[in-house]
Amino acid sequence: MTQPQVLQMGALPEWDETPLRAAYTMHRYFEAQDKAAFLAEVGPGVRAIATRGDLGANAQIIAACPALEVISVYGVGYDAVDIAACKARGIAVTNTPDVLTDDCADLALGMWLALSRGIVGAEAWARSGDWATKGGFALTHRASGKRAGVLGLGRIGMGVARRLEGFGMQIAYSARSPREGCENWTYIPDAAELAEWSDVLFVTLAATAETRHIVNADVLRALGSEGLLINISRAQNIDEDALLDALEQGRLRGAALDVFEGEPALDPRFTKLRNVLLQPHHASGTYETRRAMGQLMRDNLAAHFAGQPLLTPVIA
Repeated sequence: MTQPQVLQMGALPEWDETPLRAAYTMHRYFEAQDKAAFLAEVGPGVRAIATRGDLGANAQIIAACPALEVISVYGVGYDAVDIAACKARGIAVTNTPDVLTDDCADLALGMWLALSRGIVGAEAWARSGDWATKGGFALTHRASGKRAGVLGLGRIGMGVARRLEGFGMQIAYSARSPREGCENWTYIPDAAELAEWSDVLFVTLAATAETRHIVNADVLRALGSEGLLINISRAQNIDEDALLDALEQGRLRGAALDVFEGEPALDPRFTKLRNVLLQPHHASGTYETRRAMGQLMRDNLAAHFAGQPLLTPVIA
């Protein structure tokens, strides 16, 4: 039996590459020197696209694959996939939710604690010998017992909020509507109002056209000069220029960020700041989660080609 042809948009761990090669004829788009010529050659036979959340599949790539049936995303975010083009052609789209929720929520809290308590700077202070020669590290701020706003109460937002309860935090959240079972938390739908209420604002939204730059100058102004911002979602949810202005001018105490516009190339303004914690987009970067993400991506492909229901459909 002829193996289905799959367009692979980016590199994957070997534990995914090996079973993919065994089950399908893989066309490695990311290795092609002339990508237009490569698509013209292999596109007509492609029935599936295996991609990552950061790479997606744009309208041009989808159009080059007239036999395309399904796009399986390795990651929870699918904003880089042209969903409108997929809906127009009846192309199924899947992602890998749930399996990365815990690691993303864990890193969000880790970034918050590190930022609040100056953990990175304190480690460097001890390691460099400054502790011995200059004395104790500068005082920081208490993390626990304050007000935490969670902007977007999806899977990851819920995971963050539940963890924050263990730190004695007062919790408020935004969502399209109040969430059942969250009566102990305060519902504040407006982003600026949520920021004004909060000591620390966790951004856990999915990225859509409506959420682009939802954290703008007004929201940052509402968060205030003693506020902290933690972004574990998508870079496009924050107006980076407004954020950099606020950090440079002392209108925000600090920010911890795992995602950036144009990553991995950061705006050099970030690297000059002492009040920002920078992470290399690795919230899901554990062996356990990456294996589970790859398995779910492959299981969705297998289900599609077996004529079975998709496990985690975005568009069925």
